[in-house]
Amino acid sequence: MDGDTLRNKVSSILISQPKPKSDKSPYYALAEKYGIQVDFRPFIEVEGVTSKEFRKYRINPLDYSAIIFTSRNAIRHFFKLCEETRVKMPQETKYFCASEAIALYLQKFILYRKRKVFYPKTGRQMALKDILKKHRTKENFLLPCAENRKEDLPTFLKDNTFKYSEVPIYRTVASDLSDLENIFYDMIVFFSPLGLNSLYVNFPDFKQNKTRIAAFGPTTARVAEDYDLRLDVKAPAPGITSMTMAIEKYLKEVGQTRV
Repeated sequence: MDGDTLRNKVSSILISQPKPKSDKSPYYALAEKYGIQVDFRPFIEVEGVTSKEFRKYRINPLDYSAIIFTSRNAIRHFFKLCEETRVKMPQETKYFCASEAIALYLQKFILYRKRKVFYPKTGRQMALKDILKKHRTKENFLLPCAENRKEDLPTFLKDNTFKYSEVPIYRTVASDLSDLENIFYDMIVFFSPLGLNSLYVNFPDFKQNKTRIAAFGPTTARVAEDYDLRLDVKAPAPGITSMTMAIEKYLKEVGQTRV
């Protein structure tokens, strides 16, 4: 970063995520500690495919004895499509979830105790796969997923000769940020490449100038550099496990003091 940027204090930060539900967020503590305005605005949002799009895949959920869910988004949009297409999942359907939190989210959509729900009791990456293997020959699986889903689970299912189909039911898109066109922040914080892409979808002629850019994760940092952005704050880093820690380290480096 250049000398002029180093001398400029940070008085406003835009976090490209939804506003925290709790007022105990470390961002609020950071804002109070240094007298900084911290705003939250999601740069990306998840939208489900329409029932018309879904029908084009020629997938009937009733043809499957087991459903695999890897996220709450998958659950929400799957049952929304079921409602729109008038599909009522039978009580004997089995559900395989990537975590206990995802499994518990099912309670919003099914009579939980009357269904068979499986999820790993540990955080091990292979835990869900281990559970699935035990049912490989017994079930016909459906994997509702995102359009840009990761390859890991479908590859596992294919390599282990599962009887399964996958269907994309939601996508991540850029949020409409047009109301921010004439609002400027001293720092913008990004957590994913999609957030950075959204910035340029909304503002193709964006010029960084003196705006500090913060990025969480190596992939986000790499995409920021691909956009020829000057990256002022990176996390995680040695001894820095969170974005708030990285931002505070930067504030100390530029000589910003507590209020």
